[in-house]
Amino acid sequence: MTTIADLLAAARARLTRLEPADAARVLDGGGRLVDIRPGWQREREGEVPGAVVIERNHLEWRLDPTSDARVPEATDHDVAWVVLCSEGYTSSLAAAALQDLGIHRATDVVGGFAAWREAGLPTAPGAGDPPDYARS
Repeated sequence: MTTIADLLAAARARLTRLEPADAARVLDGGGRLVDIRPGWQREREGEVPGAVVIERNHLEWRLDPTSDARVPEATDHDVAWVVLCSEGYTSSLAAAALQDLGIHRATDVVGGFAAWREAGLPTAPGAGDPPDYARS
């Protein structure tokens, strides 16, 4: 039987995960940051200016350069996509899925948005309070 811990470990074993400062350097070198958090999380936690926002359930369709549903930034399989979630768990699974599509430079940020913000990297306030169903 495979557990989520097993899947996460297997995904991370394939990635060269980036600390927030290292991720920022990749972006400065032409990489792209993709924020996969749902809207309510971005509203509550804040946003990263310039990030491409694609919620997790659309990610593969939007970043696959061969997909009719791709975003304009998904130009080829060599784009260095850095995936960002809230704390760096879902982003590892998502980056591994992108690698499965041949987007070989895909990786994620260790600690997610929380670590990005803590490192003092650029953020912007979220748009408002999360909906009632998303409050914890």
